[in-house]
Amino acid sequence: MERVKTKQPYWGLLGIELVDIKKGWAKLRLPFSEKLIHPYGIVNGGAIFSLADAAVAMALIGLIERDEQCTTIEMNINYVRPFGDGEITAEAKIVNKGRSTALGDVDIIDQRGRLIAKSKATYMIMEDDN
Repeated sequence: MERVKTKQPYWGLLGIELVDIKKGWAKLRLPFSEKLIHPYGIVNGGAIFSLADAAVAMALIGLIERDEQCTTIEMNINYVRPFGDGEITAEAKIVNKGRSTALGDVDIIDQRGRLIAKSKATYMIMEDDN
């Protein structure tokens, strides 16, 4: 668990931070950064997608065994409004966990409490070969 929470170089590139984590639930944050914008001055959807994906992974980590790992096998996102200042948070919960797959639900909201995006992700759970 500690390895997953601390060895995230991709998070560093984007500026993603872990806010809180519990079994089956996690909250991550992404502050606005000029390095994440596209020509229209709003954050690229890929950064928001990455935040949502990371939130589901963190929510699931506490529910799998030490000798297991997980990876995204399907994910969708609906963007509701643009993100162009302040910060956003992704709050993810695992809505179903089976033996080999799990389904997560994510709300991405801005600092004003407005919905920025909604996402669902399916993760595969497998033995850790390391």
